[in-house]
Amino acid sequence: MKPLGSLARRRGRPRKFAAPSRSVTLTLPETVLATLRAVDADLSRAVVRVAESKLARGPRPPAELVAFRGRAVIVVNPTRTLEEQTGVLLIPLSDGRALISFDESMTVARLELRIEDSLDDRRLSQADRRIFEAIRALLKNARRSGDVTLHQRSIIVLESQRLRKRRSAAKRRNSRPPAKNP
Repeated sequence: MKPLGSLARRRGRPRKFAAPSRSVTLTLPETVLATLRAVDADLSRAVVRVAESKLARGPRPPAELVAFRGRAVIVVNPTRTLEEQTGVLLIPLSDGRALISFDESMTVARLELRIEDSLDDRRLSQADRRIFEAIRALLKNARRSGDVTLHQRSIIVLESQRLRKRRSAAKRRNSRPPAKNP
């Protein structure tokens, strides 16, 4: 039973939401604002409706095929470990997941080997392990399928010079052998 004090009318503006809430300030592109206003004229309610619909879908699988016109690509939950362990570049997608890309020197077979090697590493976190295992399963199933052909395609990736320099420096740091203690 609720205490009588909680039933009493509160002073001030009525609550918009039943759950605890607070005021936040956002800077959004005009196109996003227009889209949110199409969901609800009240922007805060529009944000909540969009967020709740996404939450209702539940968590995404660690890796999955996204199909379009008879073709499919693998999208993953982004993890820096995947980039570092396999040499792939993850291209962020608008839904928070990422597309796997790699340069000409990488092949699908080489990627599968690197994923297998990474799965042998006991230091791999459980979240990363789930992503690696899901990618391995997708590639393995595609390779073994009689009605699927794996193709390696190129995509155009624009990268800032600053980011390229940071990636190069990180690669050099990661490729150095550990210092020996005297």
